[in-house]
This record gives sequence, structure tokens and C-alpha cells, in this order.
Amino acid sequence: MTITIGLSACLAGQEVRFDKSHKKSNFCMNELARHVSFKTYCPEVAIGLPVPRPTIRQIKYKNVITVSRPDKSGDVTKELAEYGQSVAKKIDDLSGFIFTAKSPSCGMERVKIYHYNDEDKAIGSEQTGIGMFAKQIMEVNPALPCEENGRLNDSAIRENFVLRVFAYNTWQEMMKDGFTKHKLIQFHTKYKYLLMSHSQNAYRELGRLLGTSEAEVDALAQEYIVLFMTALKTIASRKSHANTLNHIQGYFSKHLTKEQKAELTTQIADYRAGLIPLMAPLTLLKHYLMMYPDEYIANQKYLDPYPADLKLRYGY
Repeated sequence: MTITIGLSACLAGQEVRFDKSHKKSNFCMNELARHVSFKTYCPEVAIGLPVPRPTIRQIKYKNVITVSRPDKSGDVTKELAEYGQSVAKKIDDLSGFIFTAKSPSCGMERVKIYHYNDEDKAIGSEQTGIGMFAKQIMEVNPALPCEENGRLNDSAIRENFVLRVFAYNTWQEMMKDGFTKHKLIQFHTKYKYLLMSHSQNAYRELGRLLGTSEAEVDALAQEYIVLFMTALKTIASRKSHANTLNHIQGYFSKHLTKEQKAELTTQIADYRAGLIPLMAPLTLLKHYLMMYPDEYIANQKYLDPYPADLKLRYGY
């Protein structure tokens, strides 16, 4: 199974930044690259800007945001937006996208917008913008997992992004030959406990949606996956993980001895209290799953949402 992620070219080590430098991401190129391939994009080069080149920024003047040089010359707003639209409509093969933080073209959030008054004088700035290219990608593809390199330094955000990429890729693989109600239910069944660990409300809502919706299957699938991927953006808390672990524990209750039940209960409680990492109770649950096989639990993506050698669950 091939997973492809869109990536800002400078994060791959390509010297395409305004000063002919790069911002190579160690996580992307040395860790994540073991399991995925990347398709690189530099929107500024793609629209014809040279390397090296004058810097560009987002400028707000008379309530209109443009992307140009600091003196407002060389406006490339339209070109960046049109290129973003053209790419956004042709990336059905991507399972995620990683952007360059703070970039006026690629920043996913908190891009600096410079304010100018009616006399064309700079009067301050605010970090509320979205890169002109990144904005098109995200708006056209609301289910696509997107993140930026700076935020990926946070272990919880990094784990959450990778989890979403692998879940979305599973969806793409299952649905590539067309949507059916049976496939939607199969997918939902695999991800029930993972979904529960991120959002109890979404867990219930999506179950009701599949059970009661009378919409055409294509429309139902699109509504489902956007709601599903949105729910997974919520980073699972220790409390919600512990709740999920307790639910899974119930499947083994008739098999375990009193001492085994007490050990598992203690591990889940210790995890919830922050005394041990998630891998501790998970490892014990997997041990009991080997001893007492259960097909339904074995198929739950919650237990192994991505390759173990990424070691993303060791830190929390």
C-alpha cells in the first residue's frame, strides 16, 4: 500500500526559498519517509518567481489582502490562488499535506499580515493569515489531513497528523472502486474505538448517520468522511483513551482471572493519572488478545493505527 503526502519543496531539502536555502524536515525525510512517499510543491517557483528572489508578504490595504513585495510591487495574489486551485483539484492521490509554517504562500495558519494605511504606510501586523496556496488546498479538500512543519515538533500534534494520514489512506484504498453502504459500515467498524478515543460525540453522530441517513451513497460518503476526519483532529486526551481502553477491556472480562483484571485495571488507571505511557496498557491488552483471540477487537485500528516503528505513542 503506497501512501503519498504533499510536501512543501523546501521541507524536502530543495533550495527553493527566497534566499536559495531550504528548511529540510528531519521528521519528514528521515522518519516518515520510511513509510510514505512525497510529492513536492513550491508554489512561488511554480508561478515563475526566480531563485533567489525578493521576499513577498501578505499585505492588507483597504480591507483587501494581497501577496506582494514589501513595497507592494510584484503582486502575485492571483497567480498563487489560481495555481493553488489547479493543484487542489488534482490531488486525489494524496493522503495528507505538510506545509511550511509562516510562509505567505504555504503557511497553514498564523501567517503574518502587514497592515498599511491609506497613505501606504505600514501600521503594524497580525498573525492571522493563511498562505494563499495552502488555503486553496484545504478549502477544496476539507477531509485531507494537513499540517505544517513547525507544529509537527509537538509530539501530540505529530502523532495526530500521522494517525489521520493512515486513516485517510485506508479510506482511499477501501473506496477507490466506488462507494457502497457496506464499505462505509466496514470502515466505520474498523475505526469505532479510534473514533471513540478522539470524540464521543462524533462516535455517536457518525453511527447514527450511517444507521438513519437516506442520502445517496456518494453524498453520504462525502458527509461521513469530512465529519470523521474533522473528529480525528481533536487530540485524544488521557481520559478519553482510558475510557476507550476500559471498553476494550470488557471483551476479555470473562476470560481473565481476578488478578489479571486487577492488573489491567490498574494500568489503565495509572495511564489516566499520567504515571505510565499509553503503550503500557495497550501492550497488556494485545497480550490478552493473543491469548484470547477476538476478531472484532483484532480488526480495530485503535490498537495499531500506524507503523509501530514510528514510536509515536511512546511519549504520552
